[in-house]
Parts: sequence; structure tokens; C-alpha cells
Amino acid sequence: MPAAIQQTYPLEHYLSILAQDGNLLQAPEVAGELEIRCATDDSREAVPGTLFVCKGAAFKREYLIDACGAGAVAYVSTVDYGVDAPCVLVRDIRRALGLLADAAYDHPSARTQVCAFTGTKGKTTCVYYLRSILAEHARRNGAVAPAFLTGVEFDDGAERGESLLTTPEPFTLERRIANAAASGCQQIVMEASSQALKFHRTLGIEFAVGAFTNFGEDHISPIEHPTLEDYFASKLMLFHNCRVAVVNLDMDVADRVLEAARSCGRVLTYSLSDVRADIHALGAVRGDSGLRARVQTPAGVLTIDLPTPATFNLSNALAAIACAVALGVEGASIERGLKAVRVPGRMEMHRSDDGRIVGVVDYAHNGMSLEMLLRELRQTYPEREIAVVFGSTGGKGVDRRETMGEAAGKFADRIVITEDDPGPENPADICDAIARAVAAQGNENWKIVLDRVEAIRTIVRETSGPAVIVVAGKGDDAFMLRNGVREPYEPDNVQLDRALGIRRGSAE
Repeated sequence: MPAAIQQTYPLEHYLSILAQDGNLLQAPEVAGELEIRCATDDSREAVPGTLFVCKGAAFKREYLIDACGAGAVAYVSTVDYGVDAPCVLVRDIRRALGLLADAAYDHPSARTQVCAFTGTKGKTTCVYYLRSILAEHARRNGAVAPAFLTGVEFDDGAERGESLLTTPEPFTLERRIANAAASGCQQIVMEASSQALKFHRTLGIEFAVGAFTNFGEDHISPIEHPTLEDYFASKLMLFHNCRVAVVNLDMDVADRVLEAARSCGRVLTYSLSDVRADIHALGAVRGDSGLRARVQTPAGVLTIDLPTPATFNLSNALAAIACAVALGVEGASIERGLKAVRVPGRMEMHRSDDGRIVGVVDYAHNGMSLEMLLRELRQTYPEREIAVVFGSTGGKGVDRRETMGEAAGKFADRIVITEDDPGPENPADICDAIARAVAAQGNENWKIVLDRVEAIRTIVRETSGPAVIVVAGKGDDAFMLRNGVREPYEPDNVQLDRALGIRRGSAE
């Protein structure tokens, strides 16, 4: 499908949007004479007639000069750089980015239904669950399959590929939504990260449905959220421009989330056990290959099958069901869509030929996710040893080293600590911090193997009896981030299959 194109507007159109937001400090006198054919924050995309947005603390004047050389006719900034182009001064460049990107693509969220999930864990899984439901609904009704954006990959109907951010920056995000609309997608399903909400990447977007799935401590660092309250408040921003709110009643913070959700036109709730919820589980049966549950919805009782045995994925499924109900999807599409779903790198099961080892690859990359994963596996496989390979990212989320170490120390029998996108840091230092947190739980059955491939081989090689081996953190990622470079890495699924002697394609 052809990609969406930006609309041509007079500069005054953009100025009026900034003024309405209370963000415009100074407008150039020539505003009425300028036609804007393109708006961007990337100097490499500038063409004649461009409105260039000077973004970020690391912005350099040279970028603006390059943009002007390529044809930029005006620029938006918090600083007058004194170049030979009219300057639009604003108070807050991040708010300006969100609004200008939305205007450049002519408010595309009015032409397709944007469905977003926010939560500490499970956002990607929720996106795949809802996407599969909506794809089945589209198939049954002769419509175009939904677009989607995750932190792993995207498909917006015109472009598809690997994602660099959980939620893209405004111009990329609005282009994705515009592409979905231009491709005839009735919905686009996405993750809304706390950083994206806090820094107004989604400011211009009208959410048809916004779901708050869960909340726990994560992303607390000088470069992310300084406090847990800041993290929570950022996530609540999802409801600022949202028609239907979906809220998990099982959260400790459910009352506060519900209070914020009342600003939306409609609120739907879900729960694993609370019968007051609009969508709630009536019972579930767990097996080695999955989980079957009966779910009460406003339209009646559904029977759903999930390809993983974890109860927390039932909660994710309830979130997706609630969003589907809000969008008017029929029960048959919900049941069939969930039965057909596959989530890359999320609770993917692998079994050795002799059945001695059950392997699990999962993206769990914070303490909350890892603890829930290990708890679930302990309940599902009570007679097996639980072994885990994991690390923690460098340069951000430093609290994860302690929280993931605590989770592994409490709930795993055997632990191999390794690298996981060390970024600018020495992976040995990160692993040492995790090891201290493991040992603080009284668990001494751990070792550090810095090379992740060798770590996976080691934990398999040292397994003697029936065991569940968990490889956590990177999921389906095909890279390792070291010193700002995304180095090629065969995904954990491939590595675990090879260590187990499974030919690729034969894993369950």
C-alpha cells in the first residue's frame, strides 16, 4: 500500500494550533506568506517548503543549517538560532512536536481507531492478543487487517519492520497512524510507554480505547522517571484524550486509575476474580501446552484457549477482550482470534525430545515480570527444577538489577546471570549487582557467564533431572546493544533450540 503523505498548509495553520495550546511565544511576521509542504524534526527529511522542529537536549545548530540548506522555510524552537529563516518560538518543544506532527498528517487518529495499552508489563502481549482478535473480526467481515506497533516490530499497512522504541517519536508515530488509515485499516493497536506519555509523543492522538493493565516499580532512574509517583502519573496521561477506558481491577492502584479514567466517555473493567468487573474469568484449567478459561462478558460467556499456561497471560487476554468489547467485536472473533495468537518471544515453549527439559523464552525484563513468570512456572511444574538465565540492561532501569535478582533468588533453583543489552556499561558490573541481589535472598546456586550464548548452553548442559529452563529478558530480539551499537545476535529462541538439540521449526 502507498504510504500516507503530509498535507500542505499555510504556516498560520500550525501557529494557530500552537497558540491554542498556549505554547506559542513568538510568531514570525511573514507567517501569512509561507506554505508548509512538510514538517519534520529530522534534517535528512527536509525538502523545499519544510517547517523544521529543533528537538532535544542534544540538538545541534548544524542540523538546522542542514535543514535550511535542503529547503526549510521556517523552524520551531525554544531558542532563536539566528539563521536566515523565520523562527517560531515555543515554551515546550515536546508538546509542540506532538501537536505539529498530528497536524502535518491531518489528525489521522480521526480516520482509524487507535487502541493503546499501558502497563508495567504485558503491553506487547496485549497488543498481539487484540491484534489477533481484530484480524479475525476483519477476516469475517471482509475488512483490512489491523495495523500494530510494538516495541519489537510494527506493521502499519504501508511499512513494516523492527521497532527502535516501544512508542515512536511523534512524527514517526503519526506517520504510522496515517499509513494505517490510508491503507484502510479500521484499527491500529499500539503500546503506550510511560516515557511516550510523559513527553507528549501521543499528545495529538485521539484514543478510541486506552487500557491500563497493571502497575509496579520499574523505569525509576535519573534519565527515565525520578520517582514511582512520576511513573504512575505519566501512565495515567493515557486517559487525557480517550473515548473508552479499560481498567484492571486487580491492581493495588485500581481506585486511582478508575478516578482518572472517569474523564473518558465510557469505562470497562476486567478482573481475574472480581465478579463486579464487566469482563471477568469464571474459571481456568492449566495444562502443559496452554490454558482454557471461561470468561463472562457483557455479551455472554466465552470459552477461550491460550497457547501458554500462565495465569498472567489470562489477565492480558481479559484486557484484550475488554478492548474488543469496547470496539463491538463479536464473541466468535474473540475466541478464534485468541486461539490463533502467537506472541514472539513471550512465554514461548520449547521441549527437548526426551521431555526432560521444558524451555521457556520470555521477554520478562523487570522484577515484577520475572517474579510472576517464575511463580506461574512453579505452579504449573511443581515437580521440576526451575532454572533461569537472565541479565539486565545498561544505562537505564538500574533498579531492575535488584528487583530481578530478588525475584530469581526467591523463586529459581538454579541461576545463570549474563548480559542483556549492557549499552554503555560494563556487563560484568551489571552482573555483579544482580548477583548481590540474588545472594541477599539466601540463594547461592548461581554463577555469572557473561557471554549470553554460552550462558544458555551452560544452563542446559548442567541440567541433570527434569527441569524448566527460563531464558528471560530479550525475547525475540535479534540484536545486542553494546556501547550504542545494535550488534547482531541470534534470538534466544534459536539459541535455546540449538542447546536443546531441537531443529528450528519443531518447537511447540
